[in-house]
Amino acid sequence: MEWQDEGIVLSATRLGESDAVLEIMTKNHGRARGFIKGGMGRRNKANLQPGNFLSVNWRSRLETNLGRFTVELLHSPLGNMLGDGNRLAALAAVTSVVVTTMTEREPHLSVYEGLSAIVKLLEASDSSLEGWGAAFSQLELGILQELGYGLDLSECAGTGSTENLIYVSPKSGRAVSEEAGFLYRDKLLSLPAFLASPGEGKIDMQASVEALRLTGYFLDRYVWAVRTGGQPAARERFLSSLQKHTLS
Repeated sequence: MEWQDEGIVLSATRLGESDAVLEIMTKNHGRARGFIKGGMGRRNKANLQPGNFLSVNWRSRLETNLGRFTVELLHSPLGNMLGDGNRLAALAAVTSVVVTTMTEREPHLSVYEGLSAIVKLLEASDSSLEGWGAAFSQLELGILQELGYGLDLSECAGTGSTENLIYVSPKSGRAVSEEAGFLYRDKLLSLPAFLASPGEGKIDMQASVEALRLTGYFLDRYVWAVRTGGQPAARERFLSSLQKHTLS
């Protein structure tokens, strides 16, 4: 078995003295893992940093085996991130979410494209913390859709109205209008305008926090509570950082 692809590094862990196991989100083969001979040596270690774009060749005698990667660096976005704790925290959070939600070897092109867009956003010098949070929540919304747990934010679950959609039902995952949800607002999840109407609505720190709380609720319910016992620690730290900025 053999295939070639391009992808974004999610993690690389040491195996033995100098070898590594690479985990990568590929464009056409989904999340994949493989062994790299000498991956933790001086020549290869820098190429295996999370966020790097690689060209990869995967080979194995059997499709079910771990397999072996040979890789070539296509682009490293880390130059603008090193020394910026917020960018690195965001990168760690988003890669941890992909690792803990995507089934291995299942193609998810939209997730790859969403991850690629966030990495490029983090690389951009003029991007903002609230913008990263908003993009992160949109990726998580897409992950829910890919896994078959998509939220219906198109109209109010109770009235069918498409106006003033500001809540989401934690039971059904459907949007609820301000009027229909007024009496139950303490039991509903907030729906930021930029998620209800993509391309519209203000993106600020509070909206980004609310969006990540929303997507995190459903990812925890359908994925993390079953597989890992809770959201990734890196995501929790990033969300806490956003929350602190809303108070400053």
